[in-house]
This record gives sequence, C-alpha cells and structure tokens, in this order.
Amino acid sequence: MTQPRRPLSDAERLDWVRLIRTENVGPITFHRLLERYGSAGAALQALPELARRGGRAKPLRVATRAEAEREIAANARLGARLLCSCEPDYPEPLAAVDDAPPVLSARGHLHLLARRCLGVVGARNASLIGRKIAEGLARDLGAAGLVVVSGLARGIDTAAHRGALASGTVAVVAGGVDVAYPEENRALHEAVAAEGAIVAESVIGTMPQARHFPRRNRLISGLSLGVLVVEAAPRSGSLITARMALEQGREVFAVPGSPLDPRCQGTNNLIRQGATLVETAEDVLRVFAHLRPPAAGERPADLFTAARPVIPDDSDLERARRVVLENLSPTPVGIDELVRGCQLSPPVVLTVVLELELAGRVQRQPGHRINLI
Repeated sequence: MTQPRRPLSDAERLDWVRLIRTENVGPITFHRLLERYGSAGAALQALPELARRGGRAKPLRVATRAEAEREIAANARLGARLLCSCEPDYPEPLAAVDDAPPVLSARGHLHLLARRCLGVVGARNASLIGRKIAEGLARDLGAAGLVVVSGLARGIDTAAHRGALASGTVAVVAGGVDVAYPEENRALHEAVAAEGAIVAESVIGTMPQARHFPRRNRLISGLSLGVLVVEAAPRSGSLITARMALEQGREVFAVPGSPLDPRCQGTNNLIRQGATLVETAEDVLRVFAHLRPPAAGERPADLFTAARPVIPDDSDLERARRVVLENLSPTPVGIDELVRGCQLSPPVVLTVVLELELAGRVQRQPGHRINLI
C-alpha cells in the first residue's frame, strides 16, 4: 500500500497506533480505511458506524488513547521505536507489500533496515551440516554487504544470525521485540539487539503464539530482496516464507541436499520449480549484481497523488450487502472473483467487505482472499 512518505506528528502517530490495535482492523483494512477517510483520526470516528452496517450487534472495541500512549512509552523505555509505514525510516521493500504492518516496532541499529537484505530461513530441527552451511553462507553474504534477515528460531535461523552478527543481521520475531523466544536463544536475542536489529509487528510484551508465525514469515520476505532456504521439509514454515517471497516479487534461492534426508525435500523441490541453486554466496551475489544499492540523500517528492476512492451511495450498498453475503462462504474466495461473481463495481464490493470485516463476519486470507467466519 503506497502512501505519501512523510513523518507523522505525535498526535497522528497516536491515532495510527489506536487504529491498528482496534478490534478486527488488520493491515489491509487499516490501509483501506486510510485511503477512504484520509487520516487515521477520521477513520477512528467512522469505525462504529461501519461495523454496525456490517451487522455487528455489540460495540466495536476501539483502542484507547491511554493504551496507545502506554505502548509508545514502553517502546521508548526499551530503546525501541515505532515506525509507521508512511514514514521515511520505514523499510521501503516492506512498505511496498500489500499487507505491510502499518506500525512496526524496531529495536537496535535501524540503519540496517535501509540496506539490501536477504532472508535466510530453514528447518528448526536442522542437521549439523545444514547449520554449518547456513552460518557460512550468512557470514560470506554479510561480508559482501548484504544484511541477513531471519526469524530467530532454533536451527537454521540461529545459525544464520550467528554467521551474520558481525556484519549486521535483522531478526523478525513473532512476539514483542522484548520477548526472547525460544528461551534457549535469549543470549542471541540480546546480541542481535545490541549489534543488529529486531523488528516485530506485535505489541511489546506479546508472547508468540502459533498463529503469529506465518504472519512473521511475510515480514522476513517483505524486508528482503530475496529468500534463501537451507533445509526444509515439505509443508514447512520455511516453504511458506518462500511462497510469500514469490507473491511479493522476491527472488527465491535454495541449497540442495541429500534426497535421503526429508529435511531437504522442500529445498530440492524449490530448485525443481525454478529457485536459484545456491552452493556459495557468489550464487546469490550474481543474481543481485544488477540491483542498485539504495540511493543516499532525500527521497524525491511525490509527483502524483491518487484520488480518494469513491464512496458508494447507501442505496447501492443496501442491495450489495445481500448479494455479497450470498456469494461468500467459509471457503476462501479471491476479491477479484467476488467482484465478478457479484456483478457489482469494485468500490461497492470493497466497501461491503470492509464493513463485514469490522463487524467480525469475514476474515482475510493470504492471496487477497476472504471467507465467512
């Protein structure tokens, strides 16, 4: 979601935090609200009525000013910052992703986020040779100027962070930036915070849960120009990260392994499907050779400003709500397919979907799909 890049005032930042922490407001819904109402403050005022139109009976839980102030203060005490997706310091590759977190908590050396990054992921139960390969590749890639991004999990993630610690590494965590997980990586967590950077979309103090990890994975790929997979079983989280990288237009790399090791089936399949085979850091650097490093200096001013989306008439929406609900089911369907199936204009369908999501009646799935709850 693209927005004019500018610093936010303290009051605007507070509104951004309140809006993204509000019940049923995810990243895509946040950006849709901002497009429609022009500011987070105006969107906050419109939320109750939108949720009511979507069929919500009880009041929507809107984050309070006090809650947002506590979150901002907690980050400040830790030495972390809240980066909003329209601000100049927010990582540009991630800002270009459709479901980029509107608010990102970041701790450590944040200049690393402006450099060229490569995600390195793989099996948690990695083999000794797999960990050795990951650490060596991360060390060589870091020495060549790339920032290694990983998830601070055990196995390949741990090896990648250790290999790149001296040159600069970024950990994307599923919980808060202050929460070390797994516990065995507490020392590594603090080392990355001191010598690299840690980023999270969750509120500070959040303990990671299973549902957080797939969302964490999209940030690893979103921050990076490409993702390198070292050992991954079929249906592993690392392959989810690789799939997200492809959806985001990133490069995918994979280290081949023994066909006798189930942990290598995923990476071998990636290579079979077109991923770049990697044996040394040079294999990655050759692919990235044509890419220019981020330009120094000020960002050029926006030359064009998109018109605010058209708000449909209430009479159009009344009929559309019934039609959209008839076409939805618990099985996810693509938004484009829903528009075609309903034979309604995109602004009308998107408005109804926004209302239903705020009412808690639909949920978004990867790949621009939604389903009834």
